[in-house]
Amino acid sequence: MGLEDKIKNTAQDATGTMKETIGKATGDEQLESEGLLDQAKAKVKKAGEQVKDAVDDVAEKFRNR
Repeated sequence: MGLEDKIKNTAQDATGTMKETIGKATGDEQLESEGLLDQAKAKVKKAGEQVKDAVDDVAEKFRNR
């Protein structure tokens, strides 16, 4: 996956962490939940990137045989 996508996912995770923290501090359960959801989405995207990178690595090894 490209660097741009990795940066976007990291930003989404950081935004989620901020939302969660602010939601907890202010007692805003909806904001806290949004933050947790943003973090979960970023983690799923990161896992997808890792799978894609692993598949690309395996494919590259077979091409170089």
